[in-house]
Amino acid sequence: MRSLFFSLFVILRSSFQTRAALQVEVLALRHQINVLRRSHGGRVRVNRADRLLWVWLSRLWSGWRSFLVIVKPETVISWHRKGFRLYWTWKCSQGLPGRPQVSQEVRDLIRKMSLANPLWGAPRIHGELLKLGIEVTQATVAKYMARRRKPPSQSWGAFLKNHVKELASIDFFVVPTVTFRVLFVFVVLAHNRRRPIHFNVTANPTSEWTEQQMLEAFPWDSVPRYVLRDRDSIYGESFRKRVQAMGIREVLTAPQSPWQNPYVERLIGSIRRECLDHIIVSSESSLRRILKSYFQYYQHTRTHLSLGKDAPEPRAIHPPGFGAVVEIPEVGGLHHRYERRAA
Repeated sequence: MRSLFFSLFVILRSSFQTRAALQVEVLALRHQINVLRRSHGGRVRVNRADRLLWVWLSRLWSGWRSFLVIVKPETVISWHRKGFRLYWTWKCSQGLPGRPQVSQEVRDLIRKMSLANPLWGAPRIHGELLKLGIEVTQATVAKYMARRRKPPSQSWGAFLKNHVKELASIDFFVVPTVTFRVLFVFVVLAHNRRRPIHFNVTANPTSEWTEQQMLEAFPWDSVPRYVLRDRDSIYGESFRKRVQAMGIREVLTAPQSPWQNPYVERLIGSIRRECLDHIIVSSESSLRRILKSYFQYYQHTRTHLSLGKDAPEPRAIHPPGFGAVVEIPEVGGLHHRYERRAA
């Protein structure tokens, strides 16, 4: 008895399945006929509803390929994939955004840090950002760091700053006197804070005289590692031997290239513009006295752009509470120093 009922159930189910499949086949064929009727010029025109219908049929009906005539089966598959992309694009736009965006300010700061510190990696920069209260991941830091060649190298500016205490420049310049004599001024400039450390005046410069000036400029353990100079013949054999014995390495500029020794050339230009162009020199002693006064002003008073508008010997800041502003003449009144002093 049970087997009889089971057999009847199978027959009814198969009949219903056959009837449903037949209805789907009729729907598919009628739809294709309607599409062909509204198409003109021999080209099949399929709209969005047609695509959605065939995508739906391809998902539910295994035999859809056998009854599809107006387009290729691969076309229906491409419609399905396009619909899948559109669906997820819409779904993502309706929900909450994903990972929050990193602000342009933070991205610029990460790039600035990586450029200024070529030896730092993402963990080091990430640690600095955390100390600044900026909450980003280390992966984000690595993403926005400046890309550079490996291994990283410091900039020329950083190299010069690291070695500036070991660099000095020397040079001569001439000054005419009231009697049309020519005096020679020898200047030694330490690159550290643009500090003139020695000068002297002579009417007859020799290699031995210049050698003696180097000994006076660098006593005991103050000898720099490098001295930058031009190729003047005044630096003779005895001078070179003396400098070598002092443990100093000479760096020579190219012929007729004063721009390769810029710091001392700038110092000489400042001496001329701010002092000697306004004075008539009478003798060696008067020139020595004038230059001593100017170098005193240059080292303790005159502000420099390259030193953050400070003097080579740092000047103290006088706030308004120190008193009234007073004017102190220097270099014979060519320049002045301003300070605050209590009344």
